[in-house]
Amino acid sequence: MTTLDIEFVRNQFPAFSEPTLEGFSHFENAGGSYACVQMINALHHYYSATKVQPYYGFEPSHGAGMEMTRGRERMASWLNVDAEEVHFSASTSQNSYVVAQALRDHLNAGDEIIVTNQDHEANIGVWRKLEAQGIVIREWQINPETAELEIERLDALLNENTRIVAFTHCSNIVGSINPVREWTDKIHAAGALAFVDGVSYAGHGLPDVDELGADIYFFSLYKVYGPHLGVMVMRQAVNELLPNQGHFFNVDHATSRFTPAGPDHAQIASVNGVIDYFEAIDAHHFDAKADSSKTTRVGALLHRAETENLEPLLDFLKQRKGINLIGKSTTDNRAPTVSFTVDGVDPEIIAEKLAKQRIGIANGNCYAYRLMEALGIPPEQGVVRLSFVHYTSKEEVRRLIDALADII
Repeated sequence: MTTLDIEFVRNQFPAFSEPTLEGFSHFENAGGSYACVQMINALHHYYSATKVQPYYGFEPSHGAGMEMTRGRERMASWLNVDAEEVHFSASTSQNSYVVAQALRDHLNAGDEIIVTNQDHEANIGVWRKLEAQGIVIREWQINPETAELEIERLDALLNENTRIVAFTHCSNIVGSINPVREWTDKIHAAGALAFVDGVSYAGHGLPDVDELGADIYFFSLYKVYGPHLGVMVMRQAVNELLPNQGHFFNVDHATSRFTPAGPDHAQIASVNGVIDYFEAIDAHHFDAKADSSKTTRVGALLHRAETENLEPLLDFLKQRKGINLIGKSTTDNRAPTVSFTVDGVDPEIIAEKLAKQRIGIANGNCYAYRLMEALGIPPEQGVVRLSFVHYTSKEEVRRLIDALADII
């Protein structure tokens, strides 16, 4: 079984050789990852050599457009979807907002949307606002004892009026990796569409969206070693079903129908750098051709590396008195996003003490406001959140554990 070459990986990230970051450990990757050098170089090249309106016949305009097209096509290949099913915008919140506007004209009063109380607000709030149009919103609630979504609770909500079920691939607080394919199959059998928020999953390995069965899949590239760009996969059938949200003359252009604001040309071109990074990981670790299995093998490689670092952190937290771990205490189907509260201690205090030791973490509700309420945690206080990815070293995890042991 191939082991991740951590030295090779960290050499792909300028942050690890940046003098001002010397001695700093980044454990807030769920909020934003470091950028890989390939993306930084691609962005620099675009601004330096091709920063003109793209897709005209002159150079550098033609070259700029080709890089944008190439970025979309290569991303689609890794997600195992068609290029015209990949949409870029400023953020996942913007993508979900645009889809919600389309649904205003598509759905009828009495139609039902199921949302969860485990998700980031980006995959809850926009759908809930459709109540003003007469759409019925039903809530798939977590088990408050485990913070998990359970299929039995979805079964109780699905009915002949269900049109959409919106849920997260991986909670940005609980960390559990939900069984997307099992759930999308059930949702489709009920005649509904599945909208999946993959923001907290994609940084741990790009998903095979076709295999997952999602009708719309959202994620954000600034959490996947790239620019501040939202990616939305909208399957062709859904694109054709929903009304155009772009300029009227673009109604027949699949990638323009749900991008009403002009895209950031340079950032779309820099998607090539993100793909260059994943392909470098693949080429360095595997003697394999670029094929449809690349997404799975690279994802498994990254997951194994993360799991090795996650296990000692979970072991420490579950053995420490006064710590209330949210979610699973084992690594099974769990991302390295770990949240907890400490009896009698404000999460902000813990974050401040770690910051003094040059360890960066998150505290608060992290936009999972409704989840905080469901768990009985004051949303304005929230939790301590530790999150890392495959480039995090064993030494950094040990340093974090030692610091927590001193503080708690």
